[in-house]
Parts: sequence; structure tokens; C-alpha cells
Amino acid sequence: VTSPGVARSSMLNGWSASRTSGPDRPSISSLRLPTVSSAESVLSARCRRVYANAHAYHINSISLNSDRETYISADDLRVNLWNLEISNQSFNIVDIKPSNMEDLTEVITSADFHPTHCSMFAYSSSKGNIRLVDMRQSALCDKHSKLFEEQEPPGSRNFFSEIIASISDIKFGGGGRYILSRDYLTLKLWDINMESAPVKTFKVHEHLRAKLCDLYENDSIFDKFECTISGNGDHVATGSYSNLFRVFGNSSGSEACLEASKTPQRRLRSPSKLTSRLGLTRGRRDSANRRSSASEPDNFGEGCNDFGSKLLHLAWHPQMDVIAAAASNSLYIFYA
Repeated sequence: VTSPGVARSSMLNGWSASRTSGPDRPSISSLRLPTVSSAESVLSARCRRVYANAHAYHINSISLNSDRETYISADDLRVNLWNLEISNQSFNIVDIKPSNMEDLTEVITSADFHPTHCSMFAYSSSKGNIRLVDMRQSALCDKHSKLFEEQEPPGSRNFFSEIIASISDIKFGGGGRYILSRDYLTLKLWDINMESAPVKTFKVHEHLRAKLCDLYENDSIFDKFECTISGNGDHVATGSYSNLFRVFGNSSGSEACLEASKTPQRRLRSPSKLTSRLGLTRGRRDSANRRSSASEPDNFGEGCNDFGSKLLHLAWHPQMDVIAAAASNSLYIFYA
């Protein structure tokens, strides 16, 4: 049956009739099928093993040994040694907990294994010293091999001295010859053959020394900034406020400041607006701080007073000039 005015004809072709005239049927090339487009790879972490029930306080450091079989974990009072294949047992190698907690005078703040000697590690304390330990001396490393501590100038001690001297992070560098430490105001580079003083001191927050009272009131003085050192030991880096971090050259004396953002080289905001917005200039100190801000150049020190934005975590690639910086909920990769 055909509609009036439309002529159609067909012929038998095997078991089916093929149409030889009339409207064309859709071809395969005109069909539109759903396709899978390539998407960005999403990385996800999966827990493979849990090492539990060995710490009574928050863990502040984890460091892998050069033997690739063991690692250490440190909390405020203890350092434990683990085997990667054994998750239900560890060995306590450092214990500074006194019999009476009222006698506690310092806590462990960081720990790091030597990069080549599997029996040596270092840990820092809230008193501003670093202890180098050799596990071959005894099972319980209650005695250190070396003590790195810089003597405070006479007459300079005040209420904030012990707080700003507390070391927040340490890292071995230069193949194990140097130890980099970070306290609130400075970075210090120590030679393991010289215990009395660091070989270099890099001023990071010197411009905040006059604001320690305000920093104590808003708890910013207790912020724990990490430090990192390049694979060849030529450069060191650490974070600061306003999502900024600084990179120092050990031998060249070079210095660079970058912001952890999509435009790291953009001009920093005016510090006077930042300090007034954060309430860091109050009472009689207000006019004095305005005068000091006006006399200082527009540099890193003035632009890093946004205490709500802080860059605490940094890591340097062991072979390449690549730095990973974590600011807020974002991770930034910098390549030189």
C-alpha cells in the first residue's frame, strides 16, 4: 500500500526486499553514538596498613630510614622505631617523659633520619636545641652524641625568648653534613661538625620582633613553619604569612620571595592596610608603628602580615629544583 502521489518500488534481495526508490534510509555514518571523552586523572589515597597504639600524644614527625626498611615517628615525649612490614609492634628509642609531669621542661618538636647513615637521626626540642643520636650506642637513646645549641646573648632574655626559640622543624641536607632548623623568626643552617653555633642564620620574620605581644595574644606566635633544603644543599626555603615563602641561597646570598598562588610574581599588597585590618596597631603603639611602616621599603617583610593565610608546609624535590607548597586547601608546584 502506498500513499497517493508517491511511487515506490522494491525488489527481492535474498530473504529481504530492498527499496530501489523513494526516500533514503539513514546511513551508518549519520548515526550519533555516545562517546567517552578523556578526563583529568584524579588521584586517590588508599590505606594499606595502620601502625597504631604506640603514641599517647599527637605525632609531629615521620621520617623514613635510608635502609628503606624502618622509619621513626615522634610525638611530644617519645620517638618510636618501626619496621615497615610490622604494624603492631614498635621500639621506643627516645623517652623524655619525667616521672612527675610537673617536672617537664621541654617537648620534642621534630625528628629526621640521616640521609645516608641508617643508625643516626636528629630530633629538636622546644628549648631550641638539636640532638644528634646514634642508635648503635644503646637500645634506649637517652644520651645524645652531639648537642647543637646557640647560646643566647646575655641580657637579651625576655618573656618571649623561649617561645620564639622553639624549633618547629629540622631537615638534613648536603648529603647529611648540614642540619636546617626553623624557629619562629629565623632559619639556621648547622654543620654537624660544629655544635656551638650555626654556620648561617637567615632572618625570616625579623620585622615581627616588635609585634610579639600582639602575636602572642592572637596565638600566631605558636605557628609551626616547616623548612626544606634543595638536593644539592645550595638553597633553603621556608613559609610565612600571606601565603608567601622565601628561598635563600647558602653561598650566593641570593634571596627570593614568592606567593603560593596562580600569579606568584604579582605585586604584594600594602602592609599598612593589612596591619590595621588585623588589629596589630593598638593604643600608644599605633603612631609608632605607622612611622616605622612608612620608613621601611616595600619588601617581603611588610607584605606578609596576613596572619589568617599562612604557608606552613614545604617540600623540595630531592633531585630537581621543584618545590611543593601547601597553602590552605591548595597545592602549588614551583619549578626554577
